[in-house]
Amino acid sequence: MKKKTKATSKAVAKSTGKSMDPRVLQIGEKLKKLRLKKGYPAYDYFAFEHDISRVLYWRMEKGTNFTIGSFLKVLKAHNMSMKDFFKDIQ
Repeated sequence: MKKKTKATSKAVAKSTGKSMDPRVLQIGEKLKKLRLKKGYPAYDYFAFEHDISRVLYWRMEKGTNFTIGSFLKVLKAHNMSMKDFFKDIQ
């Protein structure tokens, strides 16, 4: 598993102008892994097929702030409960 480094967190924080919580980055990384596992090499194809804004989904995978409603929509697209999603995130 590829670990996020402090440099990655700083790069995202610099691009968004905010400090990043490493847990949010873990959520984004997990969303990306789930998408790739489903066979979608690009985020925009996944977003389009599941009626999710491409920009919103890209931002979620990058670990930017998002709403619970958006997150629940993405979990539904992955056929996954919150409990299952968070079971290996600390």
